Amino acid sequence: MKRDPVLVVGGGIGGLAAALALARRGIEIRVFEQGSEFTEIGAGIQLGPNVFHMFELLGLTEAIERYAVHPANLVMMDGITGDEVVRMPVGSEAFRERFRGYPYGVIHRGDLHRVILEACQRERGVELIESRKALGYEERGDGVVLHLDGAEAAQGCALIGADGLWSCVREQMLGDGKPRVSGHIAYRAVLPRAEVPDDLWQNNVVLWAGPKTHLVHYPLRRGELYNLVAVFHSDKYEEGWNVFGDPEELRQKFATERPEVQRLLAKINVWKMWVLCDREPARHWSKGRVALLGDAAHPMLQYLAQGANMAIEDAVVMAAYVELAGRDFARAFRWYEDERYLRTARVQTTARYYGDIYHASGVVREVRNWFLAPRPGADPKAKPSFEGVAWLYDGIRVPDRARDQR
Repeated sequence: MKRDPVLVVGGGIGGLAAALALARRGIEIRVFEQGSEFTEIGAGIQLGPNVFHMFELLGLTEAIERYAVHPANLVMMDGITGDEVVRMPVGSEAFRERFRGYPYGVIHRGDLHRVILEACQRERGVELIESRKALGYEERGDGVVLHLDGAEAAQGCALIGADGLWSCVREQMLGDGKPRVSGHIAYRAVLPRAEVPDDLWQNNVVLWAGPKTHLVHYPLRRGELYNLVAVFHSDKYEEGWNVFGDPEELRQKFATERPEVQRLLAKINVWKMWVLCDREPARHWSKGRVALLGDAAHPMLQYLAQGANMAIEDAVVMAAYVELAGRDFARAFRWYEDERYLRTARVQTTARYYGDIYHASGVVREVRNWFLAPRPGADPKAKPSFEGVAWLYDGIRVPDRARDQR
């Protein structure tokens, strides 16, 4: 007898990763995307060693490497003085050695999405359905019914809400209202390599930290593009996603900062704007045969560059527990949230803290620079330590049937 499929709401990175991870374990999947096509908006995102382990498990490493850039360093610069605050050599042999051979990378969000989408399209058990907005769901006996705008309801054995920050699945499950508006605005743009002055182009992820502002830049797509993200504090906006920003407002916010920052900002005439939002960490993201994943479960500010990374970790862990529980989805989803909630909550709360550090001003800015600077008398040839980020980049232990019988 043919089993009902698992239903996935949301065709972004998290939803497709969940579909792929489950399909690889022999489970039929139907993914519903409210847009007219499966695509991603946005610009560059960063990939820690923790997610390269997930790519390996999903068989995506080779495809990712066709698009990814591996920066030499993560660098923080003082946006007022131009002094280097701290540098992490993520492209070094020492870094890869510490994190089991996994690298650090950057990639265009659309390229990452395309890699996972194409892998799903090759899986016979995955059906991708466009232009279907989810309205709500109900559990019926041993299944779930998903109600869709302008279409018949879909019947499944379980439901995964991967529908992002404004998740309708979350709202029905948890009823916790709108996301928390941070008061931080992100402007994003991508420049062709030819438009970047040679003295400003570098194979590093560089963050210029200013008072209540920062600018990040790094290369994308094998060095063909240059990603720019400018963030500043503003109380003008409550909601907004992928709308056009005001270049004049941006220039005003960065008016007192370094010439290098000004020159890069001046290269862009059209910026896309995002209002940065998150939520308080939640203990439970599942109820019966319904579970949340990615931003629907644990939306986070961008300051740790881990949103997509955490969603892909979610997908791999969820699929492993579904197999371990013998497709008892209610049990698998409880195990999944038990495994994930503390790690993702730590990322959520740490990201908020990093935002404060990046945007420090006055004496707090001076304390930040003093604290992060190399210690006086330190040996410049000493092997760098990466233990401060090991909790994040060491990644996760994926449940295994042979090891984790419950």
